[in-house]
Amino acid sequence: MLKWPETDHPLLLRTDFSDDAAWAALCKAAQAPSDDDFRANIDCVSDRSFAGLAAEQVVALVQHGSSHSFAFLADRLTVANPERPVLVVDLAHEPGRTFRVIPSQMWAVENNLSLANMEYSEFADNVDPDGVFRGFSKS
Repeated sequence: MLKWPETDHPLLLRTDFSDDAAWAALCKAAQAPSDDDFRANIDCVSDRSFAGLAAEQVVALVQHGSSHSFAFLADRLTVANPERPVLVVDLAHEPGRTFRVIPSQMWAVENNLSLANMEYSEFADNVDPDGVFRGFSKS
């Protein structure tokens, strides 16, 4: 039976195994410091038993197995798209609600959701028309 990994930090879970170099680059980019030296505190998990796992399956799997309110998934779209938009899955407030975030903005999502400074919806409701969060507009 598949068991959700319990980690110290929110997960960046690999669900697509088609490109090892893209996965390595994604983990590096996601954990790189921002211009203001903020970092996403995440644990990158690459375990083939999670291959093909979808958001709905994550929600079902984590119902009894995570202390985190959200998870990041690196799926087929993440690997195929040059921007590497990572899927963010709400596990607590609106379980199963998703949006995507570019790696350079993962720190904002992780830091603010982990500290409960912001709600999941504040990010999900501020995505670009293609469903990707690229940061809050400066206007």
